[in-house]
Amino acid sequence: MLPEVGGLEYLIIAAVALIVVGPKDLPVMLRKLGQWVGRLRAMAAEFRASFDDMARQSELDELRREVEAMRQSHGNLLTAETAEVNQIFNEIGDSLKTSDIQFHPPMGGAPPEPETGPAAAVAEPDPPPKAKRRRKAAEAPE
Repeated sequence: MLPEVGGLEYLIIAAVALIVVGPKDLPVMLRKLGQWVGRLRAMAAEFRASFDDMARQSELDELRREVEAMRQSHGNLLTAETAEVNQIFNEIGDSLKTSDIQFHPPMGGAPPEPETGPAAAVAEPDPPPKAKRRRKAAEAPE
C-alpha cells in the first residue's frame, strides 16, 4: 500500500525543495514537475483506454463466435422455416391471381374515376371563412 501524504509532509517537502533548489529556480522546477506529472497521467489514461478497447474487442469476438455457433446449430431449422414461409406466400399469391377480386391501384397509380350519379350531384358545403387579423397601426418614428 502507498503511504498517505498529509499537510505536514507537504510542508517538509516544500522546505527541503526550497533549501536544495533555491528560491530562484523553484518555480521552474515546479513547472517541470507539473509537466512530468501531466505526461504520466496522459500515458496512464492512454494505457487504460487501450486496455478497455482490447477488453471490448475480446468481448465482441466472443459474442461473434457465439452468434456464429447459434446460426450453425439453428441453420437447418431456419432453412426449413423459410421454405415453409415461402411456400405459404406462394400459395397466397397464386390464390389471389386466380380470384376475381379487384384491388385498388397502389399508391402513385392512376387517379380514381370520378363518380357519376346522385351521390356526385350533392355539393359539399363551403368551409367557414377565415377570421381576419387586425393589424396595429405602425407608429411613426420620431
